[in-house]
Amino acid sequence: MAKVLMITGDYVEDYENMVPFQGLMAMGHSVDAVCPEKQAGDMIATSIHDFEGDQTYSEKRGHNFELNATFDHVLEENYDALYLPGGRSPEYLRLNRRVIEIIQQFSQSGKPIASVCHGPQLLTAAGVIRGKKVSAYPACQPEVEMAGGIFAELPMDGAITDGNLVTAPAWPAHPALLMQFAALL
Repeated sequence: MAKVLMITGDYVEDYENMVPFQGLMAMGHSVDAVCPEKQAGDMIATSIHDFEGDQTYSEKRGHNFELNATFDHVLEENYDALYLPGGRSPEYLRLNRRVIEIIQQFSQSGKPIASVCHGPQLLTAAGVIRGKKVSAYPACQPEVEMAGGIFAELPMDGAITDGNLVTAPAWPAHPALLMQFAALL
């Protein structure tokens, strides 16, 4: 089974963090959830985004999520795959140089990478999507295209695989996203 690294942070989308974390473990994979400047046992705050008929999603405070590994101990060669959840955390995680280096290392080594919703903001910041078909929350389309990616407009429950990269627009896509990611693992 695979060893998966999940880079997450405060105000990650609750479902996009917890469902893949638990789902991948239920499949028999191990998942290390890390956050810059935090240690194993520290908590991150999550948020819940919902589609309630407005022009964009709504946001509510979610659960606390306990990290099970320490960011400063991450070595890319110890992992088989990378998972990047969405929510608000990618907007600040992409400013962390080490986060970007880790994503670039996974991409350069051809290891599977999955990302959902706003998670592709990390992929665009790392410069790893040029020429790839990438889905994300629709508001991320300009970033995907400016980074040289080909934005894949999918229904909210759809996902797309391009090489080693699996992406989806939002948490309703978990079944498709996890099925495609598991196939790469």
